[in-house]
Amino acid sequence: MLPEPIAVTLQVVRVLERLGVRYIIGGSLASTAYGLVRTTQDTDILADLRPEHLPALAATLQTDFYADDQMMAEALARRSSFNIIHRQSMFKVDIFLPRGRPFDESQLARATHQQLTADVSAQARLATAEDTLLAKLDWYRSGNEVSERQWRDVLGVLKVQGERLDFGYLWHWAAELGVSDLLERAISEAA
Repeated sequence: MLPEPIAVTLQVVRVLERLGVRYIIGGSLASTAYGLVRTTQDTDILADLRPEHLPALAATLQTDFYADDQMMAEALARRSSFNIIHRQSMFKVDIFLPRGRPFDESQLARATHQQLTADVSAQARLATAEDTLLAKLDWYRSGNEVSERQWRDVLGVLKVQGERLDFGYLWHWAAELGVSDLLERAISEAA
């Protein structure tokens, strides 16, 4: 039996896959896969939803999830985010829509199918280690650099992945996202 956060996440991504929606799992689920394990209160998914996906998405999820159709439509129009909540477990899945940034497209293009647990059926598209690290730095910056959890996630990915990381890619996108100073600080702290 899969851990509840993974099972709930897979339920959502299977719907996205059936609808043909490009997606990646990011956030703490991805940083745990590449760095240090920590508990999470939700799953973050970047999903390239279109207006034609919403009716089927809402209809398919409504049995097991609380999903507000209006909130979904407003998030799509604003290219922001919405959440859905698994009714039985109350586990939350946050769906982020690409904001039209080249980095969002890069993340979606680079994602890889990975096994999330020992169960071979628990596979989904996961953000790469580099994109996870960059997205965490971006969130850390936009959150006024106060989230210790985000910072620990960044350091964990750097420590565990080390030289396997593509530092050329990291420096390129860190400059584009305006987080080069944070990347430099994180590399120094992780060393």
